[in-house]
Amino acid sequence: MKKIFMLLIASSLMLMACNNKQSEDIPVSTISQNQIEVMAENLEIPWSIQKLGNTFYLSERVGSIVKVEGDRQERQQVELKKELATAAEAGLLGFVLDPNFQQTNLAYAYYTYENSSGQYNRIVTLQLENNVWREEQLLFDNIPSGPFHHGGRLRIGPDNKLYATTGDALESALAQDLNSLGGKILRMNLDGSIPNDNPFPNSYIYSYGHRNPQGLTWLADGSLYASEHGNDANDEINKIEAGKNYGWRIIQGNEKREGLETPIFTSGSNATWAPSGMDHYNGKLYVAALRGAGVYEFNLANKESEKVISGLGRIRDVFIDEEFLYFISNNKDGRGNPQENDDKLYRVSISQFQ
Repeated sequence: MKKIFMLLIASSLMLMACNNKQSEDIPVSTISQNQIEVMAENLEIPWSIQKLGNTFYLSERVGSIVKVEGDRQERQQVELKKELATAAEAGLLGFVLDPNFQQTNLAYAYYTYENSSGQYNRIVTLQLENNVWREEQLLFDNIPSGPFHHGGRLRIGPDNKLYATTGDALESALAQDLNSLGGKILRMNLDGSIPNDNPFPNSYIYSYGHRNPQGLTWLADGSLYASEHGNDANDEINKIEAGKNYGWRIIQGNEKREGLETPIFTSGSNATWAPSGMDHYNGKLYVAALRGAGVYEFNLANKESEKVISGLGRIRDVFIDEEFLYFISNNKDGRGNPQENDDKLYRVSISQFQ
């Protein structure tokens, strides 16, 4: 695992010189850091937050799951059937607990791997037994992968379907190709089969024309929103509807064209957020930002946005439960500046933003 970890960092460092564009100057009303509590620390490039009762499960790109209960923190082994890829941004990414986890000890995971024919992403189930997660069932394989843009977010929707975001694998034409699963949001039954009501017959594709989406959340009314990395700038927050085309690479930012969807929020052509995981509360979207180095709030009612958390570096995922917002830093991914005991799981009262 240490070898994989070092290779992940080394491959990411190669990109730092070209990633020099700063986040846009939107309003910043960040709360005091003494109002933010550290829940766990010394994490190894965490990617996803899951919470059940008072227990957290955090996936780490290096290939492990960290269980956090109160002051106790335990790194659990993950046994996969394929070796994790060491490309930048790759590894063990999306992770979501089964709706009946307390009975099944089952979770769903998205990871990048290499074999003799190339590099791919796959979606599998993991079974927890004796503090070890073992790959049990392959749900879907051969999702395009490349040097970057792996997508990777997994979420279970209110319809009890499994959704996955996939990147364009640095081949932008894949996003418009309905015969490819690159640059898409996928939807499947929990057993890996294709739902009968998907928008394209016999296809996992739910929406297309995406570059590198990494966040999904549903409002109480069932509407789906996604965050997406733009091309160095023009990051997006989109309302996702079945079968629609979100434009990459035909349009970017606020550009419009018939038959293509323009985002409801964009960072613009001169700045970037690098948005990742997201959640919602009281009609507002809360989005983790890597290059934006914080958590952003997007108000769906008045279309205003502001940065509500900063000063803690790159943020990979957020999770809202009852009155708290939880988020994880990602400063050890090779592109950040690690602070003492990074990376960390934090929490803050959501009332601070209302």
